[in-house]
Amino acid sequence: MPGVEHALCNAHHLRELKALFEIEQEDWARRMQTLLRRACHVEHPSRDQERAPDQRLVGLMGRRYDAIPRDEGPRACVASGIAFHEGLPALPKTLKKDGTPRAGRAKRRVGHNLAQRLGGHKAAALRFLTNPDVPFTNNQAERDGRMMKLKQKISGCFRSVQGANDFVVIRTFIGTAKKQGWGGIQSLMRDPNDLIKKLQAA
Repeated sequence: MPGVEHALCNAHHLRELKALFEIEQEDWARRMQTLLRRACHVEHPSRDQERAPDQRLVGLMGRRYDAIPRDEGPRACVASGIAFHEGLPALPKTLKKDGTPRAGRAKRRVGHNLAQRLGGHKAAALRFLTNPDVPFTNNQAERDGRMMKLKQKISGCFRSVQGANDFVVIRTFIGTAKKQGWGGIQSLMRDPNDLIKKLQAA
């Protein structure tokens, strides 16, 4: 899809970084976790007040994220994470049944993969600081899709395509009503044209 901006979910990043710090004792992961939490605190008040975040703070977060200026080097999270893993001995290659190493790229540790991903997708990880329409996490999108998964697990999917389509329309409508602060039952009983006019007015 051309012209689409991608954003990564930082709730997932925070969980992965917490595991790396608590289990693997990787200090760069603790610093990256702290940095993302602080960036979230910079963005949230701005979102509540419907204004852009302080660009000086956004710039500082970006510098500490990687290793752009020299004076931020010791605190640059991604660069120190990659340097830490490149200083470790390489993991042994997976062997075939005959005992010879498998061809392909050398295996990397979980922390190394995460540091590489965060470094290569900095813009997507920090999209919430530059685009006010992008939240810090994708939790809302996952919550919106959870009811469909719940329906599949409990009822064993749908008996017809029409039934699935009807379910999606009703759940989407109820979800929209909740986000707009309308009552779900009351909204179902109202004239749809009135609701459309109300949305357009907003």
